[in-house]
Amino acid sequence: MAATELEELLGFLSSPSPNLKQAALEIVRGLTGSDEGIASLAASPRALALQPLTSLLRDPTPDLASSAADSLVNLSQNPSIAEGLVSLGTIPIAMDLVYKNGVDPGLASRLVMLLANLTQIDSGATALLQIGDDKMEGLYVSKLVRSFCRSSSSEAKEDIFEHVSLVLVNISKLEAGRRILMDPKRGLLKQIVRQFDSSSLLRKKGVAGTIRNCCFEADNQLQNLLLISEFLWPALLLPVAGNKVYSQEDISKMPLEIGNALSHDREPVDDPEIRVQALEAIYLITLQEAGRRALWSVNGPRILQVGYEDEEDPKVMEAYESIGSLLVGNPDTDESATQNVKNN
Repeated sequence: MAATELEELLGFLSSPSPNLKQAALEIVRGLTGSDEGIASLAASPRALALQPLTSLLRDPTPDLASSAADSLVNLSQNPSIAEGLVSLGTIPIAMDLVYKNGVDPGLASRLVMLLANLTQIDSGATALLQIGDDKMEGLYVSKLVRSFCRSSSSEAKEDIFEHVSLVLVNISKLEAGRRILMDPKRGLLKQIVRQFDSSSLLRKKGVAGTIRNCCFEADNQLQNLLLISEFLWPALLLPVAGNKVYSQEDISKMPLEIGNALSHDREPVDDPEIRVQALEAIYLITLQEAGRRALWSVNGPRILQVGYEDEEDPKVMEAYESIGSLLVGNPDTDESATQNVKNN
């Protein structure tokens, strides 16, 4: 499509005629389904493409708003377009609409996906965290965490807030995000960790990734992590405990919530990425002497030993071995050791 034709098409997104607007939007949505189409839209002036699409999110016609959201979800996978959307204030617009009374569930779900894409870039994560606004900082995140946890037990067919798991991974890559999530007064991490029991793989992976990222603060926030050890250790140790039923002797040295789970047959955690993230989190905790003591107190080394014996994935085995070297060698720990785990 020639540049002039594309500009003419984008102009129809602001047409007073609902039919023209709908037709133009369907063509634009089709364009966002290909790399070539996204590239052509990325080259268009922001006022022609992104601004009308963002405005259409508020359209009272659900089909128009949802089509605009679909288009923006696709476009926001491009980092330069994502930057443009953040600068247009798309994050507060999306948050307002997600929590608007009577919002269409399909639209709300797409908007959460949009937030997941936008928070992949630092400016988007910072905007969602509301950094720089002392009175509002962390408010959006608190609302999303509350909805994320409540919706997991909902009987609704569509899990509207499932993609909050990706938002949490993204914001926990920033120090400011980890500070907000780990603030014991907010209690957000405790709520998030308990979602590891979800049957949703996307939720599980998001929770595992968020915990792992937060554990990069173990050098100065270990006590805050251990405050939620009742939920933290099961989330970290059960995925890497292997497939065996443990002996009564082993179980007697574990907390009830871990021992009960390991005393009978259970569903394995098949996704190696989750197992690696759990092990990397344990590694970051055990870099600290108090972290190692806490692991021993729940019979963690025995769980890791059994899990390692059952493991076949080379990357996961390497993650077990990193912890093993700490527990056996018990070396001095410093910042350089933390670099063994990449914060990504």
